Amino acid sequence: MASLEIIHPGMLTLLQDVGRLGVGEQGLSQGGAVDLHAYCWANYLVGNAMDCAQLEITLGQACLKAQGDMICALTGADMGATLGGKPIALWQSFLVKDGQEIKFAYPRSGLRAYLAVKGGFNVPAVFGSVSTVVRNQLGGLQAGRALQKEDSLFVESTVETDNFEPRLAPSRYIPDYSAPIYLRVIESYQCSRFSAESKQQFYQGVYTVTQQTDRMGCRLEGPALVGDIDGIISEAIAYGAIQIPPNGQPIVLLNDRQTLGGYPKLGCIARVDMPRLAQAMPGAAVRFSIGDLELLQQEWQDFSLFFGLPI
Repeated sequence: MASLEIIHPGMLTLLQDVGRLGVGEQGLSQGGAVDLHAYCWANYLVGNAMDCAQLEITLGQACLKAQGDMICALTGADMGATLGGKPIALWQSFLVKDGQEIKFAYPRSGLRAYLAVKGGFNVPAVFGSVSTVVRNQLGGLQAGRALQKEDSLFVESTVETDNFEPRLAPSRYIPDYSAPIYLRVIESYQCSRFSAESKQQFYQGVYTVTQQTDRMGCRLEGPALVGDIDGIISEAIAYGAIQIPPNGQPIVLLNDRQTLGGYPKLGCIARVDMPRLAQAMPGAAVRFSIGDLELLQQEWQDFSLFFGLPI
């Protein structure tokens, strides 16, 4: 059986799939790939089911060695990845031969890269998912920890490589991570508790992604959003919720978010826009606009149907 050995895990390398869904009532985070767009394309390019686990590589600096031949695809951030010392073309499948090493530098654009292996990794699921959630100590190879040096990930099936032909993603689906970030908002939750003037400043303002950003949430800095309440009775928090703490600086909640929260929320970022935020480096500028709910629902439905997502 082929395997992928971790020579160096880099800054943060995690096993992720579509996430641990339906476990919020037990106080568990959903986890899963933060950039679902890049994740789905990586699986698609190697012919995997959409729930096949991948490597989510944050900030690069990783090195992986193939034990056996395998077919892979690399999407997401451009980390100057090389295979056997030669550059890897992103957003297409490629052949990896026994003993070759895949190396990642620091990101040139974007924040997270996704590496899929045809057949997926043979890793036991916990609550229906192998997604690594460090704060819950669940998933991954062991107790929710990040991958470490000398870890080995066994590939689920043997692949035929003799007649390999690369599969490419159409250029129109390849994001430009250096482009301005515009996020559409579905107003909900406590939207009415924020003044019209404050919301106008929010939609007209420019926010900056701060260093205090991780898989739980993206903290932003910009015009303060002021409401008539500082807190609420704790309630469930949806993916993409825009939480407003007392300082008025928005926090967009991501995959590893807590299940309950007592800060007021303006609404949620459209699900189809969240992958763009997932690739935003600290210092990146973010703008918001009010989204058309019917249009956003149709975009999400089209995306889900194309990839056959189990969600």
